[in-house]
Amino acid sequence: MKRILLFLATNLAIMLVLGITASLLGVNQYLTAKGLNLGALLVFAGLMGFGGAFISLWLSKPIAKWSTGARVIAQPSNPTERWLLDTVARQAQKAGIALPEVAIYEGAPNAFATGATKNASLVAVSTGLLTSMTHDEVEAVLAHEVAHVANGDMVTLTLIQGVVNTFVIFLARVVAYFVDQFLRRDGEERGPGIAFTITSVVCDLLFGLVASIIVAWFSRQREYRADRGAARIMGTPRPMIAALRRLGGLDHADLPKNLAAAGIAGGGVLALFSSHPSCEDRIAALQQA
Repeated sequence: MKRILLFLATNLAIMLVLGITASLLGVNQYLTAKGLNLGALLVFAGLMGFGGAFISLWLSKPIAKWSTGARVIAQPSNPTERWLLDTVARQAQKAGIALPEVAIYEGAPNAFATGATKNASLVAVSTGLLTSMTHDEVEAVLAHEVAHVANGDMVTLTLIQGVVNTFVIFLARVVAYFVDQFLRRDGEERGPGIAFTITSVVCDLLFGLVASIIVAWFSRQREYRADRGAARIMGTPRPMIAALRRLGGLDHADLPKNLAAAGIAGGGVLALFSSHPSCEDRIAALQQA
């Protein structure tokens, strides 16, 4: 699989850490001390589910810089950097958002946008993309990323991830409770046993993978919307279509898993888990718009 959704690695790791920490702190004991307390479990699942998603969101920008080695352009040192800053500034003004941080990172053709809010975002492009595309095509890619920011896609994705996390945690612990009860021997003390902990961790992983299909579907829809947003910013869909055609013929880079859904290029062998539609499908949608 070439691309997993934004948050999948970071979000899943945070969920597992929070789940194990809750077990060590005795939360599971409280939830099952007098039978399964569904109300308390739902509150617990919501706090854990949305907590993991929002921690991922707030960490997204520093993690993006660290994982890609992106260098934020504070003072342009050459004409290309000046053009990038001026282009993103003009597009951000059209989109009605604050100027994002603009960064460059070493790598094959790709670009991404991330950040916790519309007015505290980051737009980054790779050196490979800058050298393999025309100015119009790069401008279209930048407009696509600015459209992601203007659409609030990071926050919306976080909310959706929070909802699916909540159901994953809730259902995993319901299953774990009944497995634990089934395996419990007569005379054993009440409260969760080792079977509860093991089953909940396994179900977190399995249900999390299934839930990621839902998030992946939304991620693909937001790519179509960002493509249309880029066309509006540019005043025509032609540069975005040209950029997608170029990307379709390039050996683009895989971003780190925690940034996969934020990139311009996507695809993968498992379509249900892919964060991006194919370039061909995106071009067809733009031509029909």
